[in-house]
Amino acid sequence: MVGLVLLMRYSRTHTNGELYLASTAVFMMEIMKFCLCLSVVFYQKGCTLQSLALEVHQHVCASPDEMLKLCVPSLLYTVQNNLLYLALTNLDAATYQILYQLKILTTALFSATMLGRQFSATKWCSLVVLTAGVAVVQVSGSGDSHANGNEDRNRFVGLVAVLCASCTSGFSGVYFEKILKGSETTLWVRNIQMGIPSMIIALVTVFLGDSEEVSRKGFFVGYSPLVITVITVQAVGGLIVAVVVKYADNVLKVFASSFSILFSCIISAFAFDFRPNVLFLVGAFLVILSTAMYS
Repeated sequence: MVGLVLLMRYSRTHTNGELYLASTAVFMMEIMKFCLCLSVVFYQKGCTLQSLALEVHQHVCASPDEMLKLCVPSLLYTVQNNLLYLALTNLDAATYQILYQLKILTTALFSATMLGRQFSATKWCSLVVLTAGVAVVQVSGSGDSHANGNEDRNRFVGLVAVLCASCTSGFSGVYFEKILKGSETTLWVRNIQMGIPSMIIALVTVFLGDSEEVSRKGFFVGYSPLVITVITVQAVGGLIVAVVVKYADNVLKVFASSFSILFSCIISAFAFDFRPNVLFLVGAFLVILSTAMYS
């Protein structure tokens, strides 16, 4: 996922021509995920179109209640993906990675309220450390923006976007987990079920937010091999994350989270002229420490 963050950041800040529309990228990503899941189910069902059609009919057309329930996480995931593009347009990759770890806090809070899950004192302590770390990171960058009012406003937009994305990430993840409890439906079929409303919502988002841009410049304005790579990595990465959550353990997740934060800082220092100060390093350490404590 660290590669995705860096690619997204680069694609939003380094362009020789027109900047591509984030809403269209989200829509194309949803289409790609849907096609990938269809391909997996097609293979699992013996590579016959009849078996695939029966599977889709059983779990989509004949399951309106399930589809309706999945509209909620579909909407939230679409909003979340658009917010992440907005955040990475206005924040450096390292700051984004640190602030986005607040999703651990929101996930824990929603798990406690929606699923009745109990957390140990160590885990609650880690959430306090996480909040402190994120606050320190934000303070570390505020001084650099005061010289330019527009830059400060952009940083604020990025901050609000990543905080909202953290909230939608926590709620949608817990909501989806609640739906999955006791279900024997495969991961790939679930993603097909979610993909249909997600594509519809993403397309509506394009025309609600960027209809004028699309009509004047075209749906694929600003697209390049880099943008296509970003969309592909995001689609495949989303499915990989789903597989990891289903089959991997907390040890793997904590190493992945900690490594992604450190790697983003290192790459940002070389590729994006990002210069971390002492406060940023302290905040990053607190976030990594809290991740280790929580997991």
